[in-house]
Amino acid sequence: MLNPTPTDNTSLPRRLGDFPTIVAALDYAARGETGLNFHSARGDLAEVLTYARLRDEALDLAGRLAGLGLKPGDHVALVAETEADFARAFFACQYAGLAPAPLPLPQGFGGKQAYIDQLRGLMQACRPKAAIAHADLLGYVEAAADGLELLFLGNVATLANRPSVPVEHAAQPADVAYIQFSSGSTRFPMGIVVTQRALMANVIGITAHGLQVREQDRAVSWLPLYHDMGLVGFFLAALACQISVDLMATRDFARRPLLWLRLIGRNRGTLSYSPTFGYELCARRAETAPIDDIDLSSWRAAGIGADMIRPQVLNRFAETFARIGFRATALVPSYGLAETTLAVSFAPLDRGMLTDTVDLDRLEDEGIAAAPKGPNRRARSFVACGRPLPAHDVKLIDATGAAVGERRVGRVLTRGANLMQGYLDRPAETAAVLDGEGWLDTGDLGYWLGDQIVITGRAKDLIIVNGRNIWPQDLEWGAERAVGLRSGDVAAFAVDAGASGERVVLLVQCRASAAADRDDLRRKVANAVKDVAGVEGDVVLVAPHALPQTSSGKLSRSQAKRMFEQGAFAPAAGPSRAAAR
Repeated sequence: MLNPTPTDNTSLPRRLGDFPTIVAALDYAARGETGLNFHSARGDLAEVLTYARLRDEALDLAGRLAGLGLKPGDHVALVAETEADFARAFFACQYAGLAPAPLPLPQGFGGKQAYIDQLRGLMQACRPKAAIAHADLLGYVEAAADGLELLFLGNVATLANRPSVPVEHAAQPADVAYIQFSSGSTRFPMGIVVTQRALMANVIGITAHGLQVREQDRAVSWLPLYHDMGLVGFFLAALACQISVDLMATRDFARRPLLWLRLIGRNRGTLSYSPTFGYELCARRAETAPIDDIDLSSWRAAGIGADMIRPQVLNRFAETFARIGFRATALVPSYGLAETTLAVSFAPLDRGMLTDTVDLDRLEDEGIAAAPKGPNRRARSFVACGRPLPAHDVKLIDATGAAVGERRVGRVLTRGANLMQGYLDRPAETAAVLDGEGWLDTGDLGYWLGDQIVITGRAKDLIIVNGRNIWPQDLEWGAERAVGLRSGDVAAFAVDAGASGERVVLLVQCRASAAADRDDLRRKVANAVKDVAGVEGDVVLVAPHALPQTSSGKLSRSQAKRMFEQGAFAPAAGPSRAAAR
C-alpha cells in the first residue's frame, strides 16, 4: 500500500527558496522525506516520488540525455502530463544543463489535427533537440515533429534504456532554467525564457513573502504543469521550500471538481490555488453533490490568479463551503504573468478579499475609479490584488508615460530580478515590452487602491465605443448573470465596422436547438448588454465547446475574435441585433 510523503521533514530545517538555482534547491530537498504525490481520477494515490528519489532518477536520466549527444544549452520539448515522469524529465534537463520547454496536453476542442498543429508551432518555436512525452501522446508528438531533426523522441522509459555518460554541467544563476509558453501562445507562439536567477528571485518572493510558508504547510494542485501557476507555484516553488505536494490531473478536476477539495481535506492541505472558474465549478457541483464528508478547515491560503477575479463567484464559494470549515479570510487574490516568472503581488494573508465598487460610467469615460455617487449609477466591483512583492517594482503610467495617481487607470509596468530574459528568438517583440531601464510593459490596466494594485483588464481587449472604454468582461458577465450561462460561455469583443467605427460582437455558446429558444437567448443577451453598457451588440450563437481556451483553461478572447473574422462561426447562426425587451 502506498503512503503519501509526510507533510514535514523530521530533521531537515526549512529553507524558503534561498538557493542560487532550482538544482541546488532539489539537492537540498533530497536530504529530507517530503516529495510529490500523484493521484488518480478517483483520488487514489497512484505514485509517490520523494525529492530524494526524484534527484537520483533525474541524475540518471541526465546522463542518458548527455549520452544522446545533447549539449548544455540545448532545448528539450516536454509534453507536461501531470505524472512523475514529467518531474523526472524536467530535472534531468536541469542536471544536464538543458532548457526544458513544457508543452500543453490536448484540449477539449479542435480535435487531433488541431492539437498536432499547435504542437508543431510550439516545437518549431522552441527549436528542441529532443522531445519527451507520455507513451499515449507519442503519436501526436511524432506527427508534430515531422521534418524536425531530433536526437531523441520517446518517453522516459525508452530514455532510461539509452547509454549514459557522466554529466559535468553545474547549473549557474545565468543559465536558462526553462522556456515557458504563455497561455495565449497559439497562432504565433512566443517562448518566454526564464533564467535560474529569475526563477529563484520569484520563488523567494512567493514563499517567503507572498504565502509566508510555515511548518505544517502542504500544497494541493490540479493546475496544469505547462502553465506558470502550476509549474512554478505548485512544483518548483513547493520543492524549493521542501513542501510535499498532492497533485491531480487537470482533466480529472474538470470532471470531478470536488475531488480537489476532498484531497485538501483528506491530506490536510494548507496551500492551493485556482483561477476563478475553478471555484465556480466547485460551487456549482455542490448544488447537487454531497459535501459534508469534506473538511476544509486546514486550508489557510486559497489563492486566486491567472484570470480576472470575479468577487461574486468567490463570495458564493465561501458561503457554500463555510459549513465544512472554509474561511473567507483564506482567500488570497494575487497578480502575475509568465513574463515575470509567475507572481507580482499578493493580497495580505488572513484578511480575505478586498473589493472596491466603482462608478462604471466614470471608469469608462474618464479612466477614474471613483465610488458611485448614487444608488442608480452603473457600478462594477473589482478585487484588490495586494502589494507588489519585495524587489518587484510596479508603476502605472498614462498614454504619455507619466505615472498616474491613486484611483486613476493606467498601464501596468513592473521591474525586478524575476523578469524573463526575453522572448525566444523574438528580439523585436522583446524590445516592444522591455525597455532599456528594465521595465516590462505587462499589457494590463489597473489602478492603485492605497498600496494595493487593482487589475481592470487587458489593454488589447478594451472595447472603445464613442470614446468610452468598455471592458469585455462586463458584457460577458452581464450576459451570464442575465441568462444563467456558465462561466466562459460568452466572448465579447469589437470588430472594425468601417466608417461606422467598431461594432460589438458577442459569441454565445448555445445548447438549445429549438428556434424559439435560440431567439429568446439572443434577445436576453442583447438586453443584458444594453443594461450593462448601453450599447447594441451583435449576438452570434455558437455550438457548445466552440469557444477557444488558453492552455490555462480560460477563455481566449483574441482567438475567438480571430476565428469570427475568419468566418469560423458563420454557419451556426448569423448575427442578430436582437430587439430589446
